[in-house]
Amino acid sequence: MANKIPNRQVICDTLLELAHNDQDIMVITSDSRGSAAMAPFANTFPEQFVEVGIAEQNIVGISAGLAHSGKKPFVTSPACFLSMRSIEQIKVDVAYSATNVKLVGISGGVSYGALGMSHHSVQDMAVMRAIPGIAIILPADRHETKKMTELLVKHEGGVYVRIGRNPVEDVYESDDYEFIIGKAVTMREGTDITIIAAGETVRVALDAEAALKEAGVSCRVINMHTIKPLDEEAIIHAAQETGHIITVEEHSIHGGLGAAVAEVVVQNHAVPMRILGIPDEPAIAGKTSEVFNHYGITADNIKKIAIEMLGR
Repeated sequence: MANKIPNRQVICDTLLELAHNDQDIMVITSDSRGSAAMAPFANTFPEQFVEVGIAEQNIVGISAGLAHSGKKPFVTSPACFLSMRSIEQIKVDVAYSATNVKLVGISGGVSYGALGMSHHSVQDMAVMRAIPGIAIILPADRHETKKMTELLVKHEGGVYVRIGRNPVEDVYESDDYEFIIGKAVTMREGTDITIIAAGETVRVALDAEAALKEAGVSCRVINMHTIKPLDEEAIIHAAQETGHIITVEEHSIHGGLGAAVAEVVVQNHAVPMRILGIPDEPAIAGKTSEVFNHYGITADNIKKIAIEMLGR
């Protein structure tokens, strides 16, 4: 049966569970308690919930103040606005001030669909990567989202999380594994080529691996859930052991996962690489599946690219 639980609901459910024993957990929204699926938290813990209205810059400043007071603030706001409108506050109030703020960008990537470029967030990783002291995480499914949220409650420091809007097909069978910030997960072993993906594109990468296996290609799949700090060791080993790398991301081809991986590859063990993502243009409007199909973020296209790279 297909998963029907979106990652935003998983974050709310996990925080609800943990907040019963931790009064320092706070949720702050920007007129987004509904879209962030945080209404149950607000109703259950009204004293641990703050609604600031449509004021993304204020939400970061308020959260930084709460963190300075010993609270554990989780900001839940649309990724397109949180990563753009309040970037100065993130740089100064969270990163430079070293505050323990968790920034959860909801409805990230192209998941706002028909609302188009104003609501797409396909530059957020590029911007956040350049800010020191901010970890960047894109969980692949509901299981990883749960493990991540549990860890973030204990983790000290600024973090930017990006999740989509709709339920995504499971990548893991359960949450019975250890989630470590900055440590990639090898989902499939392989020797001919490596696909590195993050967030919702991990499922696409796994489907591509299955298609390549049928074609006789041994494909490694790495879930690079943490874009920063990056698991450089996993990337270098992949370059050395498979000789070819394809990165797949729901982000601009400039400054995101592909760029981060390329920076490691070119300085340590240069191999042929392809960066698959949104090209340098306003992404088309449409459902996530339609946008992915349009730009070739599909198992079939990845298979085609891999076979071309291998000269088969």
